[in-house]
Amino acid sequence: MRNLLRRSLSGIIYVSIFVSAILFSKESYILLVAFFAIIAIYELSKITKFKSVIAYLLFGLTLFLMHKRPESYAIKMILAINIASSVYLIYQLFAKKEITFSTEREKLGLSIRYLIFSFCFLTLLPFYNQNYTPFLMISVLILIWVNDSFAFLVGKNFGKTKLFVSVSPKKTVEGFIGGFFFTLIAAYLISISLFSSDFSVLHWFAVASIISVIGTIGDLIESKLKRQAKIKDSGTIMPGHGGILDRLDSLLFAAPFVYLYINFII
Repeated sequence: MRNLLRRSLSGIIYVSIFVSAILFSKESYILLVAFFAIIAIYELSKITKFKSVIAYLLFGLTLFLMHKRPESYAIKMILAINIASSVYLIYQLFAKKEITFSTEREKLGLSIRYLIFSFCFLTLLPFYNQNYTPFLMISVLILIWVNDSFAFLVGKNFGKTKLFVSVSPKKTVEGFIGGFFFTLIAAYLISISLFSSDFSVLHWFAVASIISVIGTIGDLIESKLKRQAKIKDSGTIMPGHGGILDRLDSLLFAAPFVYLYINFII
């Protein structure tokens, strides 16, 4: 009970800060995500034992350039690299191959492809047709939270079939299906809300599917990294949740795929 209260309190604080930053201004949102990124890079550096500051410098430079020139062709190239790298991580997960980061070059490469690029696209998500759209980002967060919450609740109460026992023994197929189903319901409710006018219900279903499937895989990949490093949590900044990377793993991994769909497919 005590752990549940601590987890709930830290979760409420986290959500309040996140939503407030989104609604206040685009600058406050970008600054908050950048702050999260710095902490996450630090947490990943501990996992991989990477001691260089170059990852932080590259993140700052990449973030600045991507927002300075949002129409640049370079963003498409970075997105392609980010997606390709994510697909390779997915392959390593399902092929049960170790994610290698034994050399300094491999550690930096993982930091760039897994965190830096993904965090940059996370900051770009609310910008649709060059306009800052807070409701879009809040909707994405709602879908992430619904998927995570109902995957946990359904899995805890009805889960019997393990989803990926070698990486995350507690996740179940029933939990995944439950999270996916309720995320689709949330997407439908978002599509008929007063604030939603840009996307059809089918587009919201597609976004929800990306978030549920890719987000779950992102959670598993982060669990795989922690298991390889023989640690339980990426950090301790959020009581009951672990680190920032533990809390953002699903959203972070799904962000480039959602950005791709919203900006190049719709």
